[in-house]
Amino acid sequence: MSFTLAIVGRPNVGKSTLFNRLVGKRLALVDDQPGVTRDLREGAGRLGDLRFIVVDSAGLELVDDDSLQGRMRRLTERAVDEADICLFVIDARVGVTAADEYFADILRKRAKHVILAANKAEGRAGENGFLEAYGLGLGEPLRISAEHGEGMDDLYRVLVPLADVFEAQNVQQAPETDVDVSEDDDEDDSEDWRPSAAKPLQVAVIGRPNAGKSTLINKILGEDRLLTGPEAGITRDSISVTTDFMGTPTRIFDTAGMRKRARVTDKVEKLSVADGLRAVRFAEVVVVLLDVGIPFEQQDLRIADFAETEGRAVVVAANKWDLEEEKPQKLNELREAFERLLPQLKGAPLVTVSARTGKGLDRLHNAILKAHEVWNRRIPTARLNQWLGAMTEAHPPPAPGGRRIRLRYMTQVKTRPPAFVVMATHTDKIPDSYQRYLINGLRADFDMPGTPIRLTFRDQGTKNPYLAKANKINQSGALSKHKHRQKPKEA
Repeated sequence: MSFTLAIVGRPNVGKSTLFNRLVGKRLALVDDQPGVTRDLREGAGRLGDLRFIVVDSAGLELVDDDSLQGRMRRLTERAVDEADICLFVIDARVGVTAADEYFADILRKRAKHVILAANKAEGRAGENGFLEAYGLGLGEPLRISAEHGEGMDDLYRVLVPLADVFEAQNVQQAPETDVDVSEDDDEDDSEDWRPSAAKPLQVAVIGRPNAGKSTLINKILGEDRLLTGPEAGITRDSISVTTDFMGTPTRIFDTAGMRKRARVTDKVEKLSVADGLRAVRFAEVVVVLLDVGIPFEQQDLRIADFAETEGRAVVVAANKWDLEEEKPQKLNELREAFERLLPQLKGAPLVTVSARTGKGLDRLHNAILKAHEVWNRRIPTARLNQWLGAMTEAHPPPAPGGRRIRLRYMTQVKTRPPAFVVMATHTDKIPDSYQRYLINGLRADFDMPGTPIRLTFRDQGTKNPYLAKANKINQSGALSKHKHRQKPKEA
């Protein structure tokens, strides 16, 4: 990534469509109604052989107050200040408006470099607006159509001479999951999974609308990067921001609030929920943020279950703790409800925070790091089989129809999340309750609270899984002895 490109302009000029075109995916929400984009959104842009960070912004509007539109404008102005290049987009079919002229003057004063693009300029309908763009005094405009991909070669030619001027920026990468484990290694001593500047820890913050997700992230960042306010459901896109969270390089995803499906009626909000669920798949650790006043509603449980199903480490955070009066009693109620309603996440960290004051962020940070470490944990095969022997001795598997089930050996096959395979006989007869018994034992005995654990049984029959390996060793030993006994040929 060589530079940062911020797309700015009035509402509904096609900024998000152009953003999706440059990143090659439908990441930003697009709709005919103006004002769909409200936050700053980053993506990995690609144009020919150029790689860059592209930022989609809210529409610039002529407001200076503390309204929602006013706060959106201040976020866009922040993007202008931070970007290396601003791509100023106007609607060629509408022509240059008074607002375009006003914002062009702002860009001349604040932006490091401005490229002017007349969008929707395909056909004769955009001819006049394209010519009017010369009057903005921002150089020769580009004639483009974000929807149809026209003019991208011209944009490429303008960006190429600028690409070498700027330093590398953040790279958004999907996390590596379901990592295979070699049975030959007794311990996984690799430190590759630990967060670094090149591979930051990826955290998604999810929850119901108005639980305080954006406020919490702003407190972590130490700045008002994400749009907040008393209105529920302000965040519509899932936004990713890279920061240093108490010494840990972290990429945090803020997501749109997820309501019950029956309440999701607006077209844009339906897209937002899908976008938030997609953010979970790009995270390593998922923070389920609850409103302590109304915790563990049905939608909270579904969100947490979805994160577990996707195999992500989960941390539950109860927000607005500063407003709670009976703290010890409330904490006990939260823990009891958590264990009862989410048994599949037994032992997952439950922390209390106040996004408004920042109290409890140290507990949240420690819980996230612990969950991530457990998510990457590797247990040696020898220890697993010693443990399996003790577990089966304490509670032998059932013998349906008089046919005894034998659990022959166990090994870990994956991490992120931990996945184990048990070789056994009559696997179709092993009840789910015995599988839960083993999973709960793994959590307790190997200190793996809360993380998703995958445990499968494979029918080994009467075969010894180590027999082939043992034969190979014996054969190589016999061959070595045979060579040693051979007499050297006479000269």
